[in-house]
Amino acid sequence: QVRVVETGGRLVQAGGALRLSCTASGGTFSFTTSAMGWFRQGPGKEREFVADLRTDNGERNYANSVKGRFTIARDNAKNSIFLQMNSLKPEDSAVYYCAARDRPILNSVPYTARLSYDYWGQGTQVTVAR
Repeated sequence: QVRVVETGGRLVQAGGALRLSCTASGGTFSFTTSAMGWFRQGPGKEREFVADLRTDNGERNYANSVKGRFTIARDNAKNSIFLQMNSLKPEDSAVYYCAARDRPILNSVPYTARLSYDYWGQGTQVTVAR
């Protein structure tokens, strides 16, 4: 069974920075040939795409709302991805979820939909205070 675990969420002041981490391992999951994504869900909102990354070639995509402020990165040796969040705003407050795709990946296809992923973590709370 594949296990996805996120860490790093906490309370931070507006304008501050935070780094989330995610590890995915277990079963027959191959981290180095997959796609990984970050999503978030604010109070009373739908879960929305934040960023995704292909672990084989590093290709990445971002939601417009975080472009230029957030960076998704990988460490294949540790089966981990990270989300560096800078210039945080109160509207970034949400539970952040990490997701792993365990199906074939296609070239130049962004994986922005929730259905693109097979495994999810339990989420980590990020709260940005005004």
